[in-house]
Amino acid sequence: MRRELDGWRSAYRRGPDGEVDSDECVRATGSVVVRSASGALELGSRYWREVERTSHGAIRLCTVGEELGLRLLGVGPVLLRFGPPEVMVDDDGVRCRYPIRGGVLARRPTGSITLSQRDSEPPELCAAVVGFVPRLGRTPLYDQLQRRVHVGFSRRYFHRLLQDVSR
Repeated sequence: MRRELDGWRSAYRRGPDGEVDSDECVRATGSVVVRSASGALELGSRYWREVERTSHGAIRLCTVGEELGLRLLGVGPVLLRFGPPEVMVDDDGVRCRYPIRGGVLARRPTGSITLSQRDSEPPELCAAVVGFVPRLGRTPLYDQLQRRVHVGFSRRYFHRLLQDVSR
């Protein structure tokens, strides 16, 4: 799983109030999911499975009412809490967006993570965090830890998706 990702790009911006935008994308040789609501939901569920797999089960997805949460070993406080998935299907492709609702790693409940497949030529897969205000936002710890973890999860997620396309 170590080979390079074709067309890998990563963009990062931190606003003056600590707000973070991070966008990771990679080119695909073909569509990974069908262009439908179920395809968009599949992108989301596969991302969360990869988070659990990449962390060797240390970070687990759990249900918190109608919301989703990430917890260390599935217990204790919610690290990040997300609203239900918001699915979009249009001429550009499919997207599964999860609004960030809080958690101990968030300074306030704002922003989102969106997993998408763009119907460009070639298709493009993206994992974008927009408007997130991390508790560690204005410290070097965010870049050293939390951002690196997100980028690492995204790279593994893309590798797994692309591996499935090539089969």
